[in-house]
Amino acid sequence: MTTRLTLYTRPGCHLCEVAVEALERIGEPYEEIDITGDRELEAEYGDRIPVVMLDGREHGYWRVEEERLRRDLAR
Repeated sequence: MTTRLTLYTRPGCHLCEVAVEALERIGEPYEEIDITGDRELEAEYGDRIPVVMLDGREHGYWRVEEERLRRDLAR
């Protein structure tokens, strides 16, 4: 089974820690990717970290909308 959720983060990011806690509450497996040092990822997501991706599409950034994410995961 492929992982449906990806979380783009960077060290020292308080909102990233909050996003991890939210994803842990949801209980769906996810992959966490540190964008530090990846020029393309930093250019794409640098000002919007953390970014949650669902099935390869951006689902949200800065905050995890838990109810919306749960609903979209159920589809």
